[in-house]
Amino acid sequence: MNNNFCSLCPNGCKIDKETTKGACGTDNKIRIAKFYLHSFEEPIISGTRGSGTVFFCGCSLKCAFCQNFELSRNLRGKDITVNELAEIFQTLESNGAHNINLVNPTHYSDKIIEALKIYRPNIPIVYNTHGYEKIEILEKLNDYIDVYLPDMKFYSPAVSKRYTGKENYFEVASRAVEFMAKSKPYATDKDGLIKSGVIVRHLVLPQNTSDSKKILDWFLKIKDDAYIDVMSQYTPFGDIEKLPELQRKITKREYNSVIDYAISIGIDKMFYQKQISASEEYIPKWDF
Repeated sequence: MNNNFCSLCPNGCKIDKETTKGACGTDNKIRIAKFYLHSFEEPIISGTRGSGTVFFCGCSLKCAFCQNFELSRNLRGKDITVNELAEIFQTLESNGAHNINLVNPTHYSDKIIEALKIYRPNIPIVYNTHGYEKIEILEKLNDYIDVYLPDMKFYSPAVSKRYTGKENYFEVASRAVEFMAKSKPYATDKDGLIKSGVIVRHLVLPQNTSDSKKILDWFLKIKDDAYIDVMSQYTPFGDIEKLPELQRKITKREYNSVIDYAISIGIDKMFYQKQISASEEYIPKWDF
């Protein structure tokens, strides 16, 4: 059997990545667009020196409104080897990173494990994902990951289909995030930075506050085991020409209604954002 037949994500392409690109848009190489000390994550991740962030190219979900559109569509980037990825981890650690932050790692999870076997940093490893994950792959990753940083994007199958083409997003992602929450108890270091645990991210979208509130209702199941970051940073971007509701930022009223609802149902482990974060200024400039 050819080990390159890919089954790393719920798309289940089962293609030979030596000769073909999967639904994620990538082949058997590792492709990145940037690595650096990133200061715009949650404060308990970025700290004072920054999170050692690696931005991977391609994506197994491909939201129409992706702020990292050039990366998720694999339109730019640089191919690297597993050894080079391990060297990047070491470089970021040497430069003072509080953690290694793997952004959009799903379709490279096998290569990430190989790199961490070569060099395991003495700082937390953060798995920063869209949430559309397979439990059996997470089980393989779990010994290598300290912090899970998953999105929980959509509740409604109709909404997820409209924005990603996938009706089963919530069904798949909710199981994955619940697995994460049970796997990594929350712990911080002496400076209050996260060493272990789960922070669920939810981006409030224009005209979608009812979907956001259903996500919060679901989060009650794991509220004792995870934090949630209710994000206001939606910025019109990507392939949204046929999605008129996404061609504006969210309003203060929309965002506050979601925050107020979270408080009303007893969610207290929560981050929220100032709406100044809804700007292209916070989208990184890609190096490759």
